[in-house]
Amino acid sequence: MSPMRETFLETAEQIVDADPDVAIVLADISAAQLAGAARRHPDRVINVGIREQLLVSTGAGLALAGLRPIVHTFPSFLVERAFEQVKLDFSHQEAGGVLVSWGASYDMSTAGRTHQSPGDVALIDSLPGWTVHVPGHPEEARRLLLESVPGDGRVYLRLSAQENAAAHLGVGFTRLRHGTRGVVVAVGPVLDRVLRATAGLDVTVLYASTIRPFDAAGLRSAVSAATADVVLVEPYLAGTSAHQVAEALADVPHRLRSLGVRRDAEVRSYGSIADHDLAHGLDAGSLRLSIRQFLGE
Repeated sequence: MSPMRETFLETAEQIVDADPDVAIVLADISAAQLAGAARRHPDRVINVGIREQLLVSTGAGLALAGLRPIVHTFPSFLVERAFEQVKLDFSHQEAGGVLVSWGASYDMSTAGRTHQSPGDVALIDSLPGWTVHVPGHPEEARRLLLESVPGDGRVYLRLSAQENAAAHLGVGFTRLRHGTRGVVVAVGPVLDRVLRATAGLDVTVLYASTIRPFDAAGLRSAVSAATADVVLVEPYLAGTSAHQVAEALADVPHRLRSLGVRRDAEVRSYGSIADHDLAHGLDAGSLRLSIRQFLGE
């Protein structure tokens, strides 16, 4: 089990032990790790079995009954398979909750396409009013979960087996490098690869673990007439946040290169996470080549 997933489960157990208004809803995934919590709180740690639509609807029902649900499974089941329930039971009814996935775009590469979900953030982004967190480090995941439980907002927390070496706990975009030739935006667990890819390049590097709401002001402050070239690197479907960049820079002439999971073809091989990074051009070497070509170096 990845450190980010372990951190989430440990933190979720601590939360449900401490807060009688929090419930956890599972669909077999991670039920073994939370068995102790389920024994202590059988009315608030609920395993519905492999029924993902019921998983989401149960979470929304608990929210409407006054509890704060944490709803958890893999993203292909939580967002893609149960999207109608996310749309109607949470969004349409304006119910609040914290949806937490683990597995990202292709962390479970050997499980095949059923367990891959590069389009999950784009789907959530089609619904209004959602906060989307994409942590790149276990400590970021812990903090974002703790911040997400209070209140009644709708939150999607996307966890991954891929992690950066260090946590960056700032709000909005954190500026990690300053440059004059362009701005490279790294989201979540792609940061370390972006830093390797841009080593020695005269670019500004921005990092975000929260991508919705989009930090338009942070991007605008990093862009000037001399640095109006933007490279957006996201660990899910390429171009998912392109419309946000366009809106943020609507009055600023700029160019945008969106990098992420390919849209032009489905990668049908199994392989490792690193193999899929390479196939999608998300390894450090491919990122460096794409960034340099875009900037004309």
